[in-house]
Amino acid sequence: MPLHRNARTDHRSLPADVGAYTYGLGHPMKPQRMRMTHELVSAYNMLDQMHVLRPKRATAESMARFHTDEYIHFLEMVTPETAEQLTYHGNRFLTGEDNPAFDGLFEFCSISAGGSIAAAQRIASGSYEIAINWAGGLHHAKKREASGFCYVNDIVLAILELLRSYPRVLYVDIDCHHGDGVEEAFYTTDRVMTVSFHKYGEYFPGTGTQQDKGRGKGHGYALNVPLRDGITDETYKGIFEPVMGKCLEIYRPSVVVLQCGADSLSGDKLGCFNLTMQGHANCVKFIKALGYPLILLGGGGYTVKNVARLWTYETAVALGIANEIDENLPWNEYFEWFGPRYRLEVAGNNMDDLNVRDGYLDAVRTLALEQLSRLPHAPSVGLHDVPSESVGTHIGLKDYDELDERLAREYECLAHFSVTLRRVMSSSYTRTAACQGTDAPIRFGGTHKIFLLHFGRTLSLRVSAARGSRKHHFRIFGRGGGRFFV
Repeated sequence: MPLHRNARTDHRSLPADVGAYTYGLGHPMKPQRMRMTHELVSAYNMLDQMHVLRPKRATAESMARFHTDEYIHFLEMVTPETAEQLTYHGNRFLTGEDNPAFDGLFEFCSISAGGSIAAAQRIASGSYEIAINWAGGLHHAKKREASGFCYVNDIVLAILELLRSYPRVLYVDIDCHHGDGVEEAFYTTDRVMTVSFHKYGEYFPGTGTQQDKGRGKGHGYALNVPLRDGITDETYKGIFEPVMGKCLEIYRPSVVVLQCGADSLSGDKLGCFNLTMQGHANCVKFIKALGYPLILLGGGGYTVKNVARLWTYETAVALGIANEIDENLPWNEYFEWFGPRYRLEVAGNNMDDLNVRDGYLDAVRTLALEQLSRLPHAPSVGLHDVPSESVGTHIGLKDYDELDERLAREYECLAHFSVTLRRVMSSSYTRTAACQGTDAPIRFGGTHKIFLLHFGRTLSLRVSAARGSRKHHFRIFGRGGGRFFV
């Protein structure tokens, strides 16, 4: 495979697709930042030094390895027009205003998750040392609901894929917000260690104290480093490197997943740190220098021109050419967005660093190192063969799976239709519903559930009463996803 001269690097996704979606006017999350990053990486001629692949989109089945079937089915169905009804007026699946139901939501999730899953597969195959998916890193999504601009947790899906081949996975999160969704997913296991450096205190999501250490077998394997406003490059390095050095020494991971959220940069619209581009990228340099297989993912970042700058520079770090690229930006499709300086830089500002007051950072560092020192060295996992494909694929059940899915959609369509009929019919009638092509009619009373066992498109409904009988014919036009028209 085409590889960089010094490192085998795979740029996992082509964000031109994912960058075409929008969360809506005024929403701080801008998927266009991925397209800007891709254009800038291309303008620096870095794509020629990587193997650039367009991965398969994640299927509903693959997403359901972590998320509930009900939630994934909801993401497939929901549209801006149906969101109010399907979320029960904002009380389920999509709560609050952070996660709107925009057009193409499921496709957006499938691209993001597909890139991270494919990156994990490539790393696990041994073909690459580094894989990058800047469209991933959506660390807030929960098992059965969206959270913090995140709908499908591509990180958890990627780690689950890695665990098929590796005994231990280290997840490191340098987003300004706590990586709560990933921590929660692996809170009770020692096969994944989660480490999060984040702002804590009256800040979303409000989790991630140093008392949150994991539970059961996973106790001690969730490490949180809560920080205050204004942390600088020097201060951040002073806690990141000793904590991560100790973590890698004790845990000895097989592979590292690094979430590179850009909202920890200085000047971010939703962030409150004071890191420069070089200070943020120093975390990537530190992990890369240790030689572990590495997956780099995106995450937060709401000043879009700085997000593109950062991830372009960190791509160069992954390739080992950060010292060679020109700080003056090359011409690209989004060149005017990078004014007025048009340089590959994100400078710090003069905000106060609250972490150096009252010995706060020293206390946090000491507590984190103590937690690590209490851990046993490198938890072990029994050896086992890793199947290259699922049992269903191996025995050729793919076509049956597609048929089951189609029949399930038709059944749900008719089930919704039958419930509607029951609501509009008078409870005083004795009712018989006969489906065309079905010998035995299905009888039901006013308080009984309705079961339609025939998947024909035409229903003949006969309603009987003491005064006589009426016969009604309905034509059902199914549209999938449980919607129907009569």
